Amino acid sequence: MKIEELFSVRGKVALIIGGSRGIGEMIARAYVENGVKVYITARKAEACDALAAELSKTGECISMPGDVSRLDEIDRLGTEIERRERRLDILVNNAGASWGADFQSFPESGWDKVMDLNVKSVFFLTQRLIKLLEAAGSPESYSRVINIGSIEGIRTTHLEAYSYAASKAGVNHLTRIMAKFLAPKHVAVNAIAPGYFPSKMTAAIDEEGSQYVIDNAPMKRMGNPNDMAGIALYLASKASGFVCGAVIPVDGGLATTA
Repeated sequence: MKIEELFSVRGKVALIIGGSRGIGEMIARAYVENGVKVYITARKAEACDALAAELSKTGECISMPGDVSRLDEIDRLGTEIERRERRLDILVNNAGASWGADFQSFPESGWDKVMDLNVKSVFFLTQRLIKLLEAAGSPESYSRVINIGSIEGIRTTHLEAYSYAASKAGVNHLTRIMAKFLAPKHVAVNAIAPGYFPSKMTAAIDEEGSQYVIDNAPMKRMGNPNDMAGIALYLASKASGFVCGAVIPVDGGLATTA
């Protein structure tokens, strides 16, 4: 098989949660530029609409704003996708939030907000869309669920972000159990565990903290859009046809060599 066919995603339909900025935007760009029909959703309609309009200049990108931390919104988004599509080849569960506070003052609100968005939404959105994912899958070509975990769910972070670290460890393991039980439906579930990429979340880290990350990563840099595009295209294409239940760190070696 030629490499162009092995890594091709042309003609597929994808939904990217949290697709208006950061890692979600990187993945959306990679898919649109390579022939995927992409739906992006995010809480802020303006940001979602603006990116969809920009990406539609080079491909097909549809804005579908929504708040996946709420079950009623998950159901509404599912209904809207079902109205438009008969199948869903790729679901990227990327919505995420963090909360930083010292141990003694860490609030319940900072726990619940992060867990609802980072973990609960991954399960219930995939559950809501399983029929469309099943419709796209076959024994020869599985549909794909790609969960965005984090290296902070693999390593012990230097940041006091208790609910974030716990939530991403949850996403990493939820990926494995979903993979086990959805594979018979011809749906392959895997996760990307990013290290530090430019995003609104990492922008909140001070200069000293950012330098600490760079200094401790063997590759001595943060990630860039091409780093994320490569893994996202791989996990959506025939190239990863026998990959199921994997959690792949993309972090310049930060988590795996520390």
